[in-house]
Amino acid sequence: MKQQFFIRIFALVLLASMAISTFSQTYPKREMRAFWIATVENIDWPSAKGLTTDQQKAEMIELLDQVKAWNMNAVVFQIRPDADALYDSKLEPWSEWLSGKQGVAPDPYYDPLAFTVAECRKRGLDIHVWLNPYRAVQNVEKSVPAPNHVANTHPEWMLTYGKKRYFDPGIPEVRNHVAHVVSDLVRRYDIDAIHFDDYFYPYREANQEFPDQNSFAAYSNGFASDKKDDWRRNNVDLIIKQLHDSIKSIRPTVEFGISPFGVWKNNSTDPAGSATKAGVTNYDDLYADILLWQKEGWIDYVTPQLYWYIGKTVADYAILADWWSKNTYGCQLYIGQAPFLINEKSLEPAWQTPDEIIKQIKLNRSIPAISGSVFFSAKSLKKNPLGIKENLLQEMYKYPALTPPNPRVEAVPPATPLNPKIHKKRKKIELSWENGENSRMFVIYKTGKKSSMNIENPENIYTVTSDKSLVIESNKKTKTSRFKYAVTAISPSHHESAAVIFGAKK
Repeated sequence: MKQQFFIRIFALVLLASMAISTFSQTYPKREMRAFWIATVENIDWPSAKGLTTDQQKAEMIELLDQVKAWNMNAVVFQIRPDADALYDSKLEPWSEWLSGKQGVAPDPYYDPLAFTVAECRKRGLDIHVWLNPYRAVQNVEKSVPAPNHVANTHPEWMLTYGKKRYFDPGIPEVRNHVAHVVSDLVRRYDIDAIHFDDYFYPYREANQEFPDQNSFAAYSNGFASDKKDDWRRNNVDLIIKQLHDSIKSIRPTVEFGISPFGVWKNNSTDPAGSATKAGVTNYDDLYADILLWQKEGWIDYVTPQLYWYIGKTVADYAILADWWSKNTYGCQLYIGQAPFLINEKSLEPAWQTPDEIIKQIKLNRSIPAISGSVFFSAKSLKKNPLGIKENLLQEMYKYPALTPPNPRVEAVPPATPLNPKIHKKRKKIELSWENGENSRMFVIYKTGKKSSMNIENPENIYTVTSDKSLVIESNKKTKTSRFKYAVTAISPSHHESAAVIFGAKK
């Protein structure tokens, strides 16, 4: 009898642990959920050149409110698309995508990046700032660089290729300039990460060779004439290493992330590559050796852009997600996904419903090395193609989630919030607390009065904010007297403190 009793107890414990595991996989507490906000060509924000300051602010607030409403927790904000600035910079001119004319500051003046950082923090959102390292002039036929733009102050650094002008990656002063820009950002703004996308050496133009023969002759660094491709890759390696060192010397908790094209190499050219048939690869065409940067610890996270569906012949999302998960070398892995492709008229049936994105997230969560998703782009927040928002909230993003700490970033432990107070009124309660050491944001948890306060259950997350007070309104269905609340602190390294319960007896 005793043996049967213990077998039953063991079975119940096993089932309970399996249920907890299944719940945590279906609704993880820690998961990157971000949207790219593209500013080049006014893709996402601002919606047009020449909007007033108030219009620009209103559009950003609307975007960030939508990010929060989708149960997302971060944005990747493009603030340097063309060697320009969507922030107050002494190094590069104001972007044309704001006023319509490069070099013209917002009027009335405001700093769009400082404004966006503050608005993100209010909503408990992380902010990664997205820069393009080498693109300098978007269109040589239409763009008019400001007098202080690098194309005018240092024309010797510039190369024209196709309809764009680029920095020459082979020139050492170019690397120093980009590192100076990045260092300035890290010093002055409360950001979570520096983020570069897939544009290193430009995508190939038909029947045109990238015209860097002069810098190869001047700065060959010992590479033979038949090793120009290796020289180009080394140029990009050098800037990635320099940027990593610059960031970490100023603020070690700021992450450095890369969002590369989705294929490193095809296995037809290298057995270590993925089982794909991509016409472009990072290694051979963009001269970006992502795996080396991961191995050397030069980047903290990687977000390959897997803008294909599960089962696509030349580039299968499932094959690539698995390949990247096996080639992280300890680097944090998020996946770049493509809600912008959802369209009932798509020629690819997989994109004719929102189901493909749901399948991809389920697949991501089944692979332990994948820590979340970044979606292109913020236009989808407004358009909500075929109701993807409702599908996500019902199936995958039912509860909020916190951004995960990065194992490559030194942990900064936050102190528990101090002096928690709860003030109850007839139709609302007011919560307040004080900063402990190393606090950037705070998580408010809510649970039933008679339930235990389990902060590992994302269902109990009420909100995340940088404020140190919160007013909660009551109604007939959610009387505040039926619940109890707790608060924790989140540090700049995304680590969480112990919880303190409001109104608990000391």
